[in-house]
Amino acid sequence: MNAPNNKGIFLSLDWFTISLYLIMLVWGWFSVCGATYDFNNPDIFSFATNSGKQIVWIATSLVLGCTILFIEKRVWDMSAYFIYAALMLLLVATIFIAPDAKGSRSWIPIGAGIKLQPAEFAKFAVALAIAKYMDVYGFTLKRTKNFATVVALIILPMLLIIAQRETGSALVYFSFFLMLYREGMTGSLLFTAFASVAYFVIGVRYADDYIAHMPVSIGECAVLILAQLFTTAMTWVFCRNRQALHIMLYTGLSATVLAFLFSAFVIPFDVCIVLLIVNVLQLAYLLGLAIYHRLARYFLIAGFALLSSGIYYVADWALEHLDDHQRVRIEVLLGKKEDLRGAGYNVNQAKIAIGSSGFWGKGFLNGTQTKLRYVPEQHTDFIFCTVGEEEGFVGAASVLIIYLIFIWRLIILAERQPDTLGRVYGYSVCCIFLFHLFINVGMVLGLTPVIGIPLPFFSYGGSSVWGFTILLFIFLRMDSERNLKQK
Repeated sequence: MNAPNNKGIFLSLDWFTISLYLIMLVWGWFSVCGATYDFNNPDIFSFATNSGKQIVWIATSLVLGCTILFIEKRVWDMSAYFIYAALMLLLVATIFIAPDAKGSRSWIPIGAGIKLQPAEFAKFAVALAIAKYMDVYGFTLKRTKNFATVVALIILPMLLIIAQRETGSALVYFSFFLMLYREGMTGSLLFTAFASVAYFVIGVRYADDYIAHMPVSIGECAVLILAQLFTTAMTWVFCRNRQALHIMLYTGLSATVLAFLFSAFVIPFDVCIVLLIVNVLQLAYLLGLAIYHRLARYFLIAGFALLSSGIYYVADWALEHLDDHQRVRIEVLLGKKEDLRGAGYNVNQAKIAIGSSGFWGKGFLNGTQTKLRYVPEQHTDFIFCTVGEEEGFVGAASVLIIYLIFIWRLIILAERQPDTLGRVYGYSVCCIFLFHLFINVGMVLGLTPVIGIPLPFFSYGGSSVWGFTILLFIFLRMDSERNLKQK
């Protein structure tokens, strides 16, 4: 098979996406300048400054991206598993050879003050391996073996990164499940994940609040009622059993109302006991239906019911056994505590920076919060607050619009791929960028936990810029070959 014509490749490149990439790199560099500018050393091009170092990272990333464009798609296809294995070994080695930095062992020094974070490069390796595994005739995620293998490919790097005590980077790998949903994963798993988050947030946030004149925890009560309703809804959606719907719905509502009335007007008691009994009876009923009808769907819904009934108590136990700083961060995020000088300091200062900027912002290098270094990590994880303060609502909104256009374009490119390899890899790239954007901007605004992940192409750092460039340009090369005929 002859190599494709390189002229054809470059004519087939999606230059619109590349233009967005270059815009974000340049805009990101100006943001790093604004976040790290030192009036005592005003030379922003000096290699002694973060802005000067970022120029090097950007320049080398451009060379890296151009180099990737010369590597044929079939090379990535054939070497996908080897790349995955090599990155997994590097993640294992990082646990033992990386020096401790703020409690994390995730950065490997390579000399001259330069450090690399293997977790940033493992993303494209995982995306390639999953795309390679799924690119076979007749592949379906409905087969348990296939689904379990794909999940294992995702979970392995997560566990290795968690072992490096870099939880934020590990959570990014959950973004691959969005791609799996596009490829046929049942929506019940995403719904289960949504329900679990809802149980955790509501249960933890209101665990210590009680209904007036009743010894009933609002958090525990709300979680158990939601578990009843969600389980009943899933029974109808996936099994279409009207009789089961009526039995579960009316029995649950009747028992709940009677328990509240008895506790309010007769003898105050913990209504959650009755709710828990109802949930257990629902579980037993579903197991009976599964045996009688011999349908696996009832077993799966029963598993959801069991998870729903127990997740509140597991979450409460897990919260108590987290490290103090992690537990306080969660409690501050959920509004249980206000710690403006401790765990909530970063987010509070970021909000002040963005909120004080007005519509047009304070201007380049004129941000007071950023110049006085009130926001920690303002050039890395909290770079968006620098954008918001200096460029105001217009600048912050423009950055978000560019990202949304960029992600939408990636979806279009993924959909037009002629094979599963390109489509799966493309959606993996899209979901990773979307996850980073949502979590990074969300944590700056106080909407998501502070887990420390960069804003692609804006945050300072060589590992970040290189990792995202590799991730993107492999896909651009794949897309450029979609219409080429090979002999």
